[in-house]
Amino acid sequence: MDCLFCRIIAGEIPSNKVYEDESMLAFHDINPEAPVHVLVIPKTHIPSMDGVSAENSACVAKIFEKIPHIARLAGITNGYRVISNCGEDAAQSVQHLHFHILGGKKLPEHIV
Repeated sequence: MDCLFCRIIAGEIPSNKVYEDESMLAFHDINPEAPVHVLVIPKTHIPSMDGVSAENSACVAKIFEKIPHIARLAGITNGYRVISNCGEDAAQSVQHLHFHILGGKKLPEHIV
């Protein structure tokens, strides 16, 4: 298994978990871009947003239903930003669908 996030899901690589259930894992980013920077990943390997389909979109919907709860668990109280990079031109560094939750301070308007 060469996918970094699949190895984190399998417990081969440790993570600082914020939330976990049967379909997703949320953990603190090791290179935070904000005071609070959490990654949320589906446990099903989906390479990127381009890989979302009718067969797997339910797990993505569940992630978006849980993001407000995960943000609160991480201590974000006054708003947050959700970002997903897709593909080389967007600087997607891990080929496993993931969502960045950024918060913990007033973010600049042009972070993306």
